Amino acid sequence: MNRLVPVLLAAALSAGVPSLVKADQPGADWMPAQQVIETILKSGYTQVTKIEADDGRWEGKGIKNGQKMEFHADPKTGVIAHEKPDR
Repeated sequence: MNRLVPVLLAAALSAGVPSLVKADQPGADWMPAQQVIETILKSGYTQVTKIEADDGRWEGKGIKNGQKMEFHADPKTGVIAHEKPDR
């Protein structure tokens, strides 16, 4: 029985469960991602490695002061609202 659980889980995931998850989309009045990246770079980041719309804001990852960071940016201004080391 215990050997069957991982097999059933793998089968369920490959059967289309991930397709039920809908990715967030930027709002019509949001700053475009490229402009957000430019704003992030001006705030001390040397690189932005990922940016996506999620939960009503821009979320991303990048490098600041040589450290990998995660950040949340305002969708209309691109200003960082929250950042923390990426662990």
